[in-house]
Amino acid sequence: MAVQPLMPKATAVWLVENTALSFDQIADFCKLHPLEVKAVADGDAAQGIKGLDPIQTGQLTREEIEKAEADPQRRLKLADAKVRLPEAKRKKGPRYTPVSRRQDRPNAILWLVRSHPELKDSQIMRLVGTTKSTIQAIRERTHWNAATLSPLDPVTLGLCSQIDLDLEVHRAAKEKPAEPDHGVTLLPAEVTTAKPAAEEPEPASKPGGDLDIDAVRAKLNQIGKAE
Repeated sequence: MAVQPLMPKATAVWLVENTALSFDQIADFCKLHPLEVKAVADGDAAQGIKGLDPIQTGQLTREEIEKAEADPQRRLKLADAKVRLPEAKRKKGPRYTPVSRRQDRPNAILWLVRSHPELKDSQIMRLVGTTKSTIQAIRERTHWNAATLSPLDPVTLGLCSQIDLDLEVHRAAKEKPAEPDHGVTLLPAEVTTAKPAAEEPEPASKPGGDLDIDAVRAKLNQIGKAE
């Protein structure tokens, strides 16, 4: 697993505010999605998070930052840590949501239900850390605050990462059954094998019972030629 800074989002805040690095460079170093870094720069995410200087914490050097600023294709390299910390194992179950963000979960659920109806309730629970009953209430518009809810992107709200959202959408797309192909079908046998109807001879009389002289003459001419 790739090593990342101790406080990725706080480090990203500092790099956005104090360097000329691109969003891709900061996202690669902090193991975030470029859209998350853009949201930090726009002030839509990481509000209230104080930037963490990676130079003071020994995670980056000033020379490394300057080299990356001069070359947009260069990727920042994390300095070797003096103390190796054990890798934290992610616990199973719903994602933990900070208290300050829990009021935004219904809006995020509404966005997921409308924008990605293929997602299962279990996937939404993993993304924003909610309960099945809450999701069902929002789907059925029976939530106690349904009248004031507005769909908001959970990535912008900081409830989940763009990578996690893309992963769940990809999983849902793979599990969705393929729709039957209603292409062109063959005609029934009784239609393809039916004989064409015989042409009816033209009437020798006009409508109303009067004799059609021209039709009689044409018929006599045909008989004479045949003989």
